[in-house]
Amino acid sequence: MNQAATSDPARLLAAIRALVRRFAVSERADVACCGVTVAQAAALEALGAEGPMRLGDLGRSLGITPSTLSRNLARLEASGLVAREADPGDARSARVGLSTRGRRAARAVAAQEEAFARQVLERIPASRRAVIVESLGDLLAAVRAATEECCPGAFDHLMERGAGR
Repeated sequence: MNQAATSDPARLLAAIRALVRRFAVSERADVACCGVTVAQAAALEALGAEGPMRLGDLGRSLGITPSTLSRNLARLEASGLVAREADPGDARSARVGLSTRGRRAARAVAAQEEAFARQVLERIPASRRAVIVESLGDLLAAVRAATEECCPGAFDHLMERGAGR
């Protein structure tokens, strides 16, 4: 095997780490502009996509503990972004959903994230954009397959909230 081929896994890992870090920094900046934390933005995103949810389901979707969820929801409630309601299917349970203000905040965060992605794509030659986006899909499929080999079901569990997130 030649030297370049042996360094490909290291280059891939370095590139992915750099992308994850850069997008995480962007995400923190974007949500700061919208007045919520990254964790709060994730809750708004999940509730915007799924509608009102039981607290346990929301916590599992976000991959956070009940105590962390409670703290985040308390802040979102205090800000008027979410509201709790009785669960019509189980009087002992509560659900949480977005308020009108919460839906606006969720849309603002999503718009900021999409604007950043657009800025990134605009810096890539137009003739290569579709290939790059398609290649990222191929990369994600390869990650899924490798994850399934070692940890069956883990990929789908982590990706329940949406493609690639």
